[in-house]
Amino acid sequence: MKRLAMQYHCTECGGVHQKWRGQCAYCSTWNSLQQKEVPLSPAKRSNDIRTLDQIDLVQQKRLKSAFVEFDRVLGGGLLPGAIILIGGQPGAGKSTLLMQIACHLTQEHNALYVTGEESLPQLALRARRLNLQDSPVQLLAETDIELIAQTMETGQFQLVVIDSIQVMRNPAAHTAAGSVNQVRDCAAHFIQIAKKKNIILLLVGHVTKEGALAGPKVLEHMVDCSLLLESTDDHRFRLLRSHKNRFGAVNELGVFAMVDTGLKEVRNPSSIFLSRSQPVPPGSIVVVIREGSRPLLVELQVLTDSSQMGHARRLAIGVDTHRLLMLLAVLNRHSDCNVAGMDLFANVVGGIKISETAVDLAFALAVSSSVNNRAFPHDTIAFGEIGLSGEIRPVPGGQERLDEAAKHGFKKAIIPKSNLPKKTMKNMHLIGVEHLSAALAAFE
Repeated sequence: MKRLAMQYHCTECGGVHQKWRGQCAYCSTWNSLQQKEVPLSPAKRSNDIRTLDQIDLVQQKRLKSAFVEFDRVLGGGLLPGAIILIGGQPGAGKSTLLMQIACHLTQEHNALYVTGEESLPQLALRARRLNLQDSPVQLLAETDIELIAQTMETGQFQLVVIDSIQVMRNPAAHTAAGSVNQVRDCAAHFIQIAKKKNIILLLVGHVTKEGALAGPKVLEHMVDCSLLLESTDDHRFRLLRSHKNRFGAVNELGVFAMVDTGLKEVRNPSSIFLSRSQPVPPGSIVVVIREGSRPLLVELQVLTDSSQMGHARRLAIGVDTHRLLMLLAVLNRHSDCNVAGMDLFANVVGGIKISETAVDLAFALAVSSSVNNRAFPHDTIAFGEIGLSGEIRPVPGGQERLDEAAKHGFKKAIIPKSNLPKKTMKNMHLIGVEHLSAALAAFE
């Protein structure tokens, strides 16, 4: 007879306590602890201790999905035994993307698509809309993890899709589906089977109204890769970002377009963010940013106008507002560009969000262009970080940024002097600057 221990689990954060208390010590929620019996198993001694040079590394072949963009975000493809969590807002295209991937892989491998939110006729209608009705992918409409686990154990599957983890239910846990304990227990059960049988497991995750993945934070720690599918402001494009990846680089970006037949990858995303009007208006400039290992050209727009209110307004979409205010202070201190008493609005075209400091120099030049009502030439780009004393600091990947700009026909670049390449570039005039005043002078 197994010995049982009594534990208390928080229904909000999943924290474990050895005795009951009124407030959870981890999330400070009151009256959230529930009693749970846990079997005590005898301690097992492990003698499988090895050094690094004794471990035999077997090179596993990655499986290619239907999209080059998806494979690149993962680091080269789907690795057998990998646990991948894909989150996103309702309607972003998570189920559509995974249906296309599962149907593509069934050409050479066995795939199982488990749905807990839709019926099988609904899945068939979606497959018909995507022109995938002839795919031999196996479908299962179930939320009971014991039945799903039995199917995964007995079947010879290389890929299993769980749509979604928030609706799966463990009958042994007497809580509602989607609760912290249910999500954690169901995910752990699926992960254990996938690791044992070397199955690629794709989990669909819901998000909260703030945009974070719903459920316990431990869910993101349990998986190998965490992806987020975002929609742009005009809802035409989808941005797939990797926030965690044990088998590749993080912060990689994949761009997709939503069409009638599902998601279609965009091989040259810079082109969709550079649909500029002619002639180029004042306050508009192109900046080369990096999303993971990919250089990307985006248009930054700044509009300044005399304030009609008691205080000047500052609004930024796509860039950090706090960094914007800091750069305005640097401009006021180290140049003749003064926007005091003027409303200022900044926008990144295409709905993309920029988090790196390489946009600093482009923003300063765009503000000066808007204040002086002088437009940049359409073939000019800029990138670089600005310090508080007005110095222009280098940014990583300077050569890759310049190569991407040259590929799209840009002829002039204002960049940090430390980012100047050792060899001259044909058909591109490079201006290396060390201070903000020199950059503004180059613009004039």
